[in-house]
Amino acid sequence: MAKIDLKFLDELSNIDFIKVEMYEQPDTGFKSICIEGLCGIEEFIIMLDKSTAIKFAKTLRTEINKIKL
Repeated sequence: MAKIDLKFLDELSNIDFIKVEMYEQPDTGFKSICIEGLCGIEEFIIMLDKSTAIKFAKTLRTEINKIKL
């Protein structure tokens, strides 16, 4: 199976990106959503549990729907 790394590039820069994936902690087996990225020279990681990730997705969809083309 091919190993694919999907990154969402910034609109203005091909260097800045975010990547979203499921992460399982090896010692506890706790699963979460990991959002990591690069903004300029700063790297960031955001870990969300399932219920928070669902709320984040709903909020993101609401904000996307506010954009008028």
